[in-house]
Amino acid sequence: MSVAVDKELIQRGEQLKKDGIVIRTYDLWKTYVMGDQEIHAVSGVDIEIKRGEYVAIMGPSGSGKSTLMNLIGCLDTPSKGQYYINGNLVSEMSDDELARIRNKEIGFVFQTFNLLPRATSLHNVELPLIYSGMGSEQRLERAKLAMRAVDLEQRMYHKPNELSGGQRQRVAVARALVNNPSILLADEPTGNLDTATGNEIMALFERLYQQGNTIVLVTHEHDIALHAHRVIHVRDGKVEKDEKIK
Repeated sequence: MSVAVDKELIQRGEQLKKDGIVIRTYDLWKTYVMGDQEIHAVSGVDIEIKRGEYVAIMGPSGSGKSTLMNLIGCLDTPSKGQYYINGNLVSEMSDDELARIRNKEIGFVFQTFNLLPRATSLHNVELPLIYSGMGSEQRLERAKLAMRAVDLEQRMYHKPNELSGGQRQRVAVARALVNNPSILLADEPTGNLDTATGNEIMALFERLYQQGNTIVLVTHEHDIALHAHRVIHVRDGKVEKDEKIK
């Protein structure tokens, strides 16, 4: 990459940040080579998500939505194209730089909760702060605030096996929020929950959105996607439709 192009890309990132654009992809591709065949899981995707938006990325199995989520979450790198998160050109970053961006800019909520079974809820929430090198006192205070934000103050010292499925997911949401990330990225967050508990978690996301959090929800379920305020429909690795619904 020439110095002139490099400077142009940096300026573009600065402008995106100034404009309040948290996620911006330009002609994003992810191609897998299987034998002599190329599989285009993501094909030339251009999306823009502003700070404070609540967006669902929806598509059937095999549509490319999970690959797109991995690219947005900096869990994978694109084969081609550019991706900016909060003004940072992450598509050009090394693995170490991506790890720092993931810890600082993205809060993950997964279908399977991904909690340490032998640790208390509070310690599970603290983990991202440990990785970022924060001191223990400040870490504890931040983790307690995050637990209060998801109405689990009374369950701080309980371990995951002492909690219901909905409470475990609330702990996972608290952990995702504790670093004050630029985006909350939720992958099928109600997939392991019954309908009533799933609705409680979606009500929590709505409250977090109303408090100013940027939320990106990845789902194959139409009724879950409708909790968002904008839906990006993905099919065959492309954006099929992008609609504001609220």
